[in-house]
Amino acid sequence: MKIEDFSDMEQFESIMSNWAKATGLATVAVGADGKYISDCYNFTDFCIKLTRGSAEGCRRCEKCDAEGQGVYHCHAGLVDFGIPLKLYDGTVLGSVIGGQVLPKNPDEEEFRRTARELGIDEDEYIEALGKVNIKTEEEINASANLLGQVMNNFINAEYNAKYNGTIIESLTDGVKQCEEYVYNIRNNTKNLDAIQRKQNILALNASIEAARAGEAGRGFTVVANEVGKLAKSCTDLNKEISNNVNSISKVVHDLTELKFEI
Repeated sequence: MKIEDFSDMEQFESIMSNWAKATGLATVAVGADGKYISDCYNFTDFCIKLTRGSAEGCRRCEKCDAEGQGVYHCHAGLVDFGIPLKLYDGTVLGSVIGGQVLPKNPDEEEFRRTARELGIDEDEYIEALGKVNIKTEEEINASANLLGQVMNNFINAEYNAKYNGTIIESLTDGVKQCEEYVYNIRNNTKNLDAIQRKQNILALNASIEAARAGEAGRGFTVVANEVGKLAKSCTDLNKEISNNVNSISKVVHDLTELKFEI
């Protein structure tokens, strides 16, 4: 399952973009496979062009991406974050990652040393470092956690709207089918009523003929009694069916009402 399968990705991007503008922090959303599912916001040249642009820097960054959780210090001296995106049942669908900010004024010599380790031009590295935002760790933590909460609430609301809607649609179809079944049963019950009435008439006629025939009509009497018993059985069965149909009708009605409440 992917976030893109059920979420309004335009709204998803809007939340990410507005958060980045409000905080000045970099961020991007990735799926469970680690691939980007949103645009990149506030990404710095220091991180993307220079640090990740070097072979060793990229290797270290990918290691941080894979291992970093919550808010953490990256190998290059900046603060990053990784917040999982998951459903209420614990299913992890991806994460929002980012940061790319300094927690304090940088020690230039320390960053020059990192540049040398990564094979990056020192002066270019320091120039790019000067454009990186500085935030307190408290601000970074609060901003990262806020983004995680907002995005998780959003994807869970989207998931519920999508899949609960499907369940309700299936329930609606089931209710309609039940209504059709009830309609058919009631029609069949009417047919049984007609048959039962004919049996009563047949039993009555057989009794009359038996009375007229006297001793010779004893066979008619037996037939009349049996037809009468059959008619009574049909009547009892018909009542039971009618009671069951009424019970089904009530359940269907209650389900219909429940559908609207949802």
